[in-house]
Amino acid sequence: MIKTTAKSAKYHQLFFIFIQLFLILLIALFYYMILPFKSESVVYIPQGSVSKIIADLNQNNYKMSRIDNFILRFLGRPQAGWINIGTKPLNRAEFLYKLTVAKAALESITLIPGETTYIFLTQLAKQLNLDQEKLFASYTTKATYKEGLFYPETYKIPKGISEDLLIDLLLKHSQNAFRQASMKIFGDYNEKKWHNYVIIASVIQKEAASNEEMPIVASVIYNRLKIGMKLQMDGTLNYGAYSHLTITPERIRNDQSSYNTYKFEGLPEDAVCNVSLQAIRAAIFPAKSEYLYFMRDKSTGKHIFTTNASDHNKAVAAQRGK
Repeated sequence: MIKTTAKSAKYHQLFFIFIQLFLILLIALFYYMILPFKSESVVYIPQGSVSKIIADLNQNNYKMSRIDNFILRFLGRPQAGWINIGTKPLNRAEFLYKLTVAKAALESITLIPGETTYIFLTQLAKQLNLDQEKLFASYTTKATYKEGLFYPETYKIPKGISEDLLIDLLLKHSQNAFRQASMKIFGDYNEKKWHNYVIIASVIQKEAASNEEMPIVASVIYNRLKIGMKLQMDGTLNYGAYSHLTITPERIRNDQSSYNTYKFEGLPEDAVCNVSLQAIRAAIFPAKSEYLYFMRDKSTGKHIFTTNASDHNKAVAAQRGK
């Protein structure tokens, strides 16, 4: 009888210890879940398992733990895409819950080939109600080159996105697109080598009247560079804020930048604009020609290509007579 009582007392003691530990863990978990949690107003959730989502959030400085992994599995698997967290301060439990139920409203933003980063970011700031100075400052900090880093296409941008996160999104997506294209063409991706082609492609993009003309315009550029002839192309002066302005003789006289190919030999120091893959392919695979000149035909909108100054001047005179 004494043995049974002692054994029973031991079980009761262990039970109470277990209850105490459980309550301590419960209190610790509760405290953990109500801690303030800092987040962007919008968060991107990748495709994949909860573990992959937690790992991705960790890579983006969200400081997630195994506890978050467990809680998120309990709450339900988040849908992939942009999540609108909002600007209201949250605790960790509210953040995890929002990952499973919230979605972000998306805005379509289109970057057309040939547009400059200055004009594009100015339009983005206005359309998405962002701080233009912060947007440009973020780009300047994160960009490896001044121009030509964005991949022209239509982007789905979540409303409420921050300036830093938007630049990260655009640069990451563009670099992936260019890396994939480079892998198909070269079998590898060398950013410096690729950007050198982007510089040439940007001149092609500004000058060619169509995708079909691009390899021919590329041949003119390479032919001029080969013999040390100045490019003398208006399109190179449509950089930055000057993207849509008509190039005048006064502008040609006064512009002292490397973009003024009437004054300086060779290519500009950086790209003129953001470029399409067609323009990059033309820069890599130019047509074989002896053309050194071209001018726009008013009646067709296409260019007339010539190999010498005499034929070019005749084409100019014919166009002036129209």
